[in-house]
Amino acid sequence: MAETPLAAAERTALNPAALSCTDAARVLSAAKNGKVTVEMLQADVDAGAPTNADGTLNLVHYAAWLNMKRSDLSGEAERS
Repeated sequence: MAETPLAAAERTALNPAALSCTDAARVLSAAKNGKVTVEMLQADVDAGAPTNADGTLNLVHYAAWLNMKRSDLSGEAERS
């Protein structure tokens, strides 16, 4: 029996709560209209960005972390 288009889409669908750095870079690059690289994401992970137990990224948690870092930097600039 041939695979239906819906079954194929479900098999290849990405889970935004568990993306590899490669998939996250591809998704974020498309959303940003710019280049987000695996190296950029890995640098953020090395700097403390949250990951799942298996090393994947949850895009909502990652976005919240980026926002927190941005707020921290803004607060430091205001105090200077």
